Amino acid sequence: MRIIAAAFVSWLCLTGPAAAAPLAAWVEMTGSGAQVRAVAEGQACPVLEVDGKAAPMTLRAAPNEAFANSVCEAALPSGAKHAMVAGQALPLPRPLPRRIVILGDSGCRLKGKTIQNCNDPVAGWPFARVANLAAAQKPDLVIHVGDYYYRETPCPTGAAGCAGSPYGDRWPSWKAELFDPAAGLLAAAPWVFARGNHEDCNRGGAGWFRLLDADSQVRSCPAHSDTFLVDIGGVSLGVLDSADPDDTKPIAAEAEAFAHDLKPLAAAKQPVWLVTHRPLWEIFRIGAALVDTGGNVNERQAVKAQGLGKTETIIAGHLHTFYSLDFGAGRPSELVVGTGGDVLDSDKAQAVVQVTIPVDGSQAQAFGMDRFGYFVLDRQGRGDDWIGVFHDLTDKPIARCALHAGRLTCESV
Repeated sequence: MRIIAAAFVSWLCLTGPAAAAPLAAWVEMTGSGAQVRAVAEGQACPVLEVDGKAAPMTLRAAPNEAFANSVCEAALPSGAKHAMVAGQALPLPRPLPRRIVILGDSGCRLKGKTIQNCNDPVAGWPFARVANLAAAQKPDLVIHVGDYYYRETPCPTGAAGCAGSPYGDRWPSWKAELFDPAAGLLAAAPWVFARGNHEDCNRGGAGWFRLLDADSQVRSCPAHSDTFLVDIGGVSLGVLDSADPDDTKPIAAEAEAFAHDLKPLAAAKQPVWLVTHRPLWEIFRIGAALVDTGGNVNERQAVKAQGLGKTETIIAGHLHTFYSLDFGAGRPSELVVGTGGDVLDSDKAQAVVQVTIPVDGSQAQAFGMDRFGYFVLDRQGRGDDWIGVFHDLTDKPIARCALHAGRLTCESV
């Protein structure tokens, strides 16, 4: 009789009144595996079902003045075959992802006199198009290199291009910036989230820690995200918080803090791709030339002091452009994909530049262009050979890159 009663209770949990659909639900990769997150109305968490069994979600963050909803979370068991939140199917991680989408710097800029036409998804703010095109590629994993939140100030009176836009570090802004335009891509694959400088504690820090930070406990500003590793089969993604370091002037405390964040890379058991918002080597377009600005002085100092461990490649954003750097043996290559939707560094630099330039004391093969779009990286076989393609807003392939053991070469298609 007890067995029958227990079975009846279990049946009620799975077939009783349907729980309210979450405002958003996604799967993100953390240092301890995949985690399901959901934003829900009120205090109640939605029902998570894994392989036909109910799995409780815990309250990550309760409603407050800026975020009038709950954030819930649950670890996703390794090897799960199916997962749903309130009937909404969730993407599951693959131990050997074969297709990775990389994008970043995707929010719509509203700050003082700098106004982007957030209401125009074609010519004004194309992130929804970028995300939808990327979702159609059916990726196994998505890497976002940071800068989700740009709507810092109100849309000016009379500015039709952004009329009605939310602003400020609160749920309506995050919903408009990320969860609505990227809904299809969030449903397509698990994500790796890097923290950008727009998610520092002077801007979108509260929303970052509440919604996206990989730690299972919500931190309060001022705070910093821990470096963590994600095994993707043959290589680990080393995800590092570079929201805070100053770009231009030496500050010993910042260099020391960044060096501390690099230490987990030395303990990695396999090669590492460092995923971080700020590129270690910042390259700017000046006319038809690509030039090392000498920026990120504190990160460069930290690398000289601590080293990059087994890092083969750096994946970053921050600059609203696309470029690659290859130094040959002895130094990691770098890929920058800051082309997700925010204002480009230049709207007149779509032409490709490919040149050898000096960067931080070494010669580098550089490839660069300013275009909105996304990058798709495909694993070749089961080894460490990858082929990447940059797609623009027409979904046209513009650049093709080959990555092998840290060597990265790109060319026009």
